[in-house]
Amino acid sequence: MFSMSRNSSAEHAADSSDGAAATAVAGVGASEGLFPSPPSPAIYAAGLSKRFGETVAVKSLSLTVQRGEVFGFLGPNGAGKTTVVKLLLGLVRPSGGQVMVLGAPAGDREMRKRIGYLPELFRYQALLTAAEVLRLHCRLLRLARSSWEEQTRRSLETVGLLDRGDDRVGTFSKGMQQRLGLGVALLGDPMLVVLDEPTSALDPVGRRDVRAIIGGLRERGATVFLNTHLLAEAEQVCDRVAVIDKGTAVATGTLAELLGRQTRVRLKVGGLGESWWSRLGRFGRWHRQQEWAVVDGIDASQIADLVDEVVKLGGRVEAVIPEHQSLETRFLELLSDR
Repeated sequence: MFSMSRNSSAEHAADSSDGAAATAVAGVGASEGLFPSPPSPAIYAAGLSKRFGETVAVKSLSLTVQRGEVFGFLGPNGAGKTTVVKLLLGLVRPSGGQVMVLGAPAGDREMRKRIGYLPELFRYQALLTAAEVLRLHCRLLRLARSSWEEQTRRSLETVGLLDRGDDRVGTFSKGMQQRLGLGVALLGDPMLVVLDEPTSALDPVGRRDVRAIIGGLRERGATVFLNTHLLAEAEQVCDRVAVIDKGTAVATGTLAELLGRQTRVRLKVGGLGESWWSRLGRFGRWHRQQEWAVVDGIDASQIADLVDEVVKLGGRVEAVIPEHQSLETRFLELLSDR
């Protein structure tokens, strides 16, 4: 497993360097008034590319992840997601473009001290106990020895393994090993946590626990970069997402921006004849679905107006069911457009 050393002094030093640059307010000279520039983004990539021989894994990828946000990185298998993660961490060198992480070039040693990483595929020594694995990584991270026991206890408690700390890893289920890997990623209170498919081996309880952990990281101001193909999970925890396909970002934004305001509404209406909606075409695209009249593409703010119009036509509105587009549906639309 890839380990990165972190400590509080390095963190404070890096934060100080982020804010050291100053800009003069318009009309005020540098000697009269200086203000610190805002912190750099947690992740900044511009024109990022990676080739493996003739294979293009990442092609002109650009994205910005702000500090303190939970950013979802979504895409089908083979889209280049894990390659991008390795580029951000400095595990592989880019073929082109620029990438900065926590204000430093990807792979910078000081930058690595402030990152926690859970890879998609990892394996710990079966003969070690969970606590021994965590203490080993405390050592690899060069944390103060006096903090090892507290760091180990806190990580085990956070990921729900406190009562299994003295059990050998070889006795753990795949889901428990996934929890332990997440515990390793949380050692040293990292400012950026990169999670590559963190819930792939977990049951519903485990996925709920991971969502709670991600929420806790957000509350303390850490940035989370979540690489996942489980769109329902991303929809519940992410502030913004990027959809990647064939090594290129095809859409980036908040969920509201990606899904838009348009929705689908199903209505059950009595007292009107067939195709009564032909006079209401301005609200969207209509079709029949058994006993329901369905309108696609209606703006959510127009639903009340639609009901009023049905009543004016003499109809009796028995049911109105809005159906907002899911991230999964929008994801499939974006890929089919390509």
